[in-house]
Amino acid sequence: MSETDDRPVAFIGLGSNLGDSIATLRAALRALDALPGTQLVRASRLYRTAAWGVTEQPDFINAVTMLRTSRAPQQLLADLLDIERHAGRHRLADGSDRWGPRTLDLDLLLYGEQRIDEPGLHVPHPRLHERAFVLVPLAEISPDARIPGVGTAAQALAGMAPAQVQGVTYADPHDPA
Repeated sequence: MSETDDRPVAFIGLGSNLGDSIATLRAALRALDALPGTQLVRASRLYRTAAWGVTEQPDFINAVTMLRTSRAPQQLLADLLDIERHAGRHRLADGSDRWGPRTLDLDLLLYGEQRIDEPGLHVPHPRLHERAFVLVPLAEISPDARIPGVGTAAQALAGMAPAQVQGVTYADPHDPA
């Protein structure tokens, strides 16, 4: 990354709990890096986390990546949804599959320090500061990432209950989850 690169920094949360989740997340990282005007700067390790919301499903493999991008937030969101579809994810129009199993889930967590609240796009991600499965990998790659209205990723993580954080464990990339 160039020291003079003034493109906004975006953080994307990745998750999968169907199929070969590790391979799916690796393919998603390559797809993100291939987006026009976008460069993958850093990616966290992979983490295994028990399902949240609907708990009767396989564990998730999660990660967070940092991008530099010239894509507008709305275009970046459309790109994320396209990558999900390419990976075999089909969202139900009524949202009833929101916390169910999925081949790939990509969330726009942060886009610079912008606050965006429009239909289908909420940045920072509304529950980012409450979810250890996102905060652990985010704090790994960018502890000083600012979550508007909350503080840094490291501060948000420090405010979580230890049991929540301990439930997020390193996923062995050689274990086909």
